[in-house]
Amino acid sequence: MEYSKLISITGLNGLFELVGSKTDGAIVKSLDDKTTKFVSSRVHNFSHLESIEVYTIRENVNLVEVFQAMGKSKEALPSDKDAAAVKAYFQKVYADMDFDRVYTSDMKKMIKWFSILNANNIEPKLSEEPEEEA
Repeated sequence: MEYSKLISITGLNGLFELVGSKTDGAIVKSLDDKTTKFVSSRVHNFSHLESIEVYTIRENVNLVEVFQAMGKSKEALPSDKDAAAVKAYFQKVYADMDFDRVYTSDMKKMIKWFSILNANNIEPKLSEEPEEEA
């Protein structure tokens, strides 16, 4: 499974692999329970993980950079129930994050998603874009 095929869906917990798309939605497979289902684009919005950016005190960075920093860190993942522990974790692991603009709920989501990626042995990396010839 490739990181480039992973999406987040509003209103649904967890991460999903995009299996196929239709004009009115998408066929997705849950990474949690491995079920496949159709999700309507009239009800839900889809976000490719590759397109999600995180606010930092400098330039915005792709979510992959945060996941890679989390993977390299020796810090244990905090419980997503403890907001203070979540914020303290990211202050150690990714200190450049703009904590005024990145909500605690977003940080909790990053921890959940990182756990799902690890459980499914998915390496967070951007797909290689083919270089355009001049």
